[in-house]
Amino acid sequence: MLRSSVAFFLRFVFACSGLVFCFPGNAQIANAISAADKVYGLSKFWQEVNYNFVYLDRIDRKMWDSTYKALIPLVQETENDYAYYRLLQKFCALLHDGHTNIFPPKIKGLTIMQNVFGDHLVVVKRIEDKPVIIRSWKKDQSLLPVGSEIIAVNGISSERYLRDSLLPYISSSTEYVKWNGATHWMLAGAPGTSFNIKIKKPDGKQAVVNLVHASPTDSIYFPEAGAYYDEQERELLEFKMLENGVAYLGLNSFSNRKIDTLFDAVLPQLYQAKGLIVDLRFNGGGSTNIGTYILKYLIKDTVLAGARYATREHLPAFKAWGAYVTEKDTIGNAWNKKCLEVYKGVYTYNFPYEPQSFVLNRPRIVVPTVILTGNRTASAAEDFLIAAENQKHMIRMGEPSFGSTGQPLVFDMPGGGSARVCTKKDTYPDGKEFVGYGIQPHIPVVPTVDDYLKGKDVVLDRARAYLQQKIK
Repeated sequence: MLRSSVAFFLRFVFACSGLVFCFPGNAQIANAISAADKVYGLSKFWQEVNYNFVYLDRIDRKMWDSTYKALIPLVQETENDYAYYRLLQKFCALLHDGHTNIFPPKIKGLTIMQNVFGDHLVVVKRIEDKPVIIRSWKKDQSLLPVGSEIIAVNGISSERYLRDSLLPYISSSTEYVKWNGATHWMLAGAPGTSFNIKIKKPDGKQAVVNLVHASPTDSIYFPEAGAYYDEQERELLEFKMLENGVAYLGLNSFSNRKIDTLFDAVLPQLYQAKGLIVDLRFNGGGSTNIGTYILKYLIKDTVLAGARYATREHLPAFKAWGAYVTEKDTIGNAWNKKCLEVYKGVYTYNFPYEPQSFVLNRPRIVVPTVILTGNRTASAAEDFLIAAENQKHMIRMGEPSFGSTGQPLVFDMPGGGSARVCTKKDTYPDGKEFVGYGIQPHIPVVPTVDDYLKGKDVVLDRARAYLQQKIK
């Protein structure tokens, strides 16, 4: 079963949908989409959600429809294509779903700068629920030292600035993913855009710094790019033997079937492992089948109990009949209940479910295993976690997963943009939900600012220590 990879979505939506900036007066952003097409695009998205969005029962339908109606004149009045897509993204964000998104086209005249402010560089990451500077120019370590917390932007507290100005445009199933993305892009803007930031330095002293987006004049990062464990470039599969027979297996994407071939190549070495770390922290998903191919070798069972699927079912005649049915009419009457649910758009088709039986022609690696998870563990990688749920030799460690999966319906939007709507609901086999919540680790391990800036991968370190105790 295919999954749309969230890795691409994370890069794209954070680059285009959570930005707050003003444009200099001479900026000429294209307004090429006609008023009629702007209404058509809005209506098309609204219609596809009404017919296909699997979580329609979770939203306030009156609010959804009234917002659509209110946007009809507003989209026609947008001054350019960027402003139009911003309204669409804000509308989409009302659905709170990580697999339902608006993707703007490349817009003529629109340039976005993220971190560079001419003489200054500011790269921000959310750590311990705070926006922290994790990189700046080497020459700026007294002015903008790494480890500083941004406590205000343009005279507004950082929390309020992020909540009011960025979060409303980010579509995600979990709040922490919204905050992570908003923080990452909190200082993005067009050339000439200015930010006045107040920072709290690592020594506790506060300072105010004025920043204006412009081309860079320096080139010496501090620290260097890739210095932190979560910013390094990663291969599709990473394998290494650690101390005392513990093997490390980084599975960084299920979007390319080549990873299964790479796994086959390291199997002979894996058979020597006394303990195993499976790192899914940087896996944004792909295909569930690609992941379960690997998982089959890591469990002792011959059955995989994966996710259970459901989708909405639209039956026009039942919808027509349902218009005349009340809640009272459904008591003890399955036919009327079905009619009313179809009328409301919440009638569900549950896919036939049966755990997957399999036979392997090679030995397995069934040893004490720690699966590392994080906020970027998404989609098909979350299905991997569900299928591994009841394995007594496995535990999860780290932070909650992304909390979104499903099968999106993708369609074109005006001006070369696109959109997608989630059509399939995934749950645990027993119906327990994880979309909107994330899959929780058995042992939570959350890096602190100090851990991060010292380059400590405390999640991996904790897993190594845990397995050393298990394999003594």
